[in-house]
Amino acid sequence: MAIEFLCRKLGMTRIFEADGRCVAVTVLDASPNAIVLKRTPERDGYSALQLGAGERPLRTVSKPMRGHYEKAKVAPKRHLAESRLPAAEAEPYALGQEVRVDLFAKGQRVDVIGTSKGRGTAGVVKRHNFPVHTEGHGTHEYFRHGGSIGPGSFPGHVIKGLGMPGRMGNERVTTRNLEVVRVDPEANLLYLRGSVPGHPNALVRVRAAVASHR
Repeated sequence: MAIEFLCRKLGMTRIFEADGRCVAVTVLDASPNAIVLKRTPERDGYSALQLGAGERPLRTVSKPMRGHYEKAKVAPKRHLAESRLPAAEAEPYALGQEVRVDLFAKGQRVDVIGTSKGRGTAGVVKRHNFPVHTEGHGTHEYFRHGGSIGPGSFPGHVIKGLGMPGRMGNERVTTRNLEVVRVDPEANLLYLRGSVPGHPNALVRVRAAVASHR
């Protein structure tokens, strides 16, 4: 368990290493997160920190939530999310304290949690990479249909987990073991090697890798 730092995906670009290598990176807006609430085992049954990120006009905040932010002495936040931590790790953090991007270091491995792009209702070719119009498996006049969905057994039934048309994307995705290429505390930017889930301006959560490997 680790702090899941709230960031905003800006987009992808490329940077050049000292040895001349070109690296494709995703740039994240890693503005400071504020600790809005601390959960304790004695009061809540578990230990966690509630982080807030992004600005939000006061007029859009309900009265109960205004009291929630005033208790922590922080401005209203656009996003709130909890990070479960062992009580010993959560102890040094205080209510209202800022957590900054220097939580991460160059070369560190991280996991990124986000919501994938929604593709709407998609067929089996786009959704499951089925081949287009094979001569058999139940396809006839159609070029992009899945063909037969029955196993030819008795009683006839559809196998569980069979690839079918349906909604594609718009679901929680975790990309594991991305390398931190650069940390810029002055500009509040975080550069990660490779791609992360979501569209530009999407909210993502970055944490230290749970099962790091190279």
